[in-house]
Amino acid sequence: MARRVRKQARRSGGGIPSWIWLLGGLLIGFILFAAVFLRDRLPTAADRPVAKPDASAPATREPPLAQDAEPASKRRYDFYTLLPEREVEIPDEQLREQAKAERESPASTATRAEDGRFLLQAGSFTEAARADELKARIALAGEVARIETAVIQDTTHHRVILGPYPSVQALEAAKSRLAGLGIASMAVRAR
Repeated sequence: MARRVRKQARRSGGGIPSWIWLLGGLLIGFILFAAVFLRDRLPTAADRPVAKPDASAPATREPPLAQDAEPASKRRYDFYTLLPEREVEIPDEQLREQAKAERESPASTATRAEDGRFLLQAGSFTEAARADELKARIALAGEVARIETAVIQDTTHHRVILGPYPSVQALEAAKSRLAGLGIASMAVRAR
């Protein structure tokens, strides 16, 4: 009979069941994790604003005089204001005329180099993968392209650029090769 009592005592554990220990350990671990994780994110007493009954309203500041203010075009620097200052699109008609003039007069090539660098923009995308795909298509055609990125109003744009080309004639030839592949491009003169 004494044996039977000892076996029953061993089966019941005589104490707290193991599943309660497991849940208790998990609960304590979760509480410690939450305390460590949230420690730096919760506001402290130093972060809270304090009301000062004797405080006065801040002094109003007079608006600056008109001659002191900078023009709006000088204060705002983004893609749409900087790009026109740096790059000018060359319409297709003007490109053909300039290339024809270069072919007829080789001396004009030297003067064209002073005007700036000649580039081709094959595309502009918000997704880097699409820009990479176009760059790969251009590489398969034997041309070398690069991707330039610009952040415009919190959005990253990826431009696929070819060049610089030494002359308008070389620019026109590259534009024609891309058009033969079904890739529309825009001729640009960089200043």
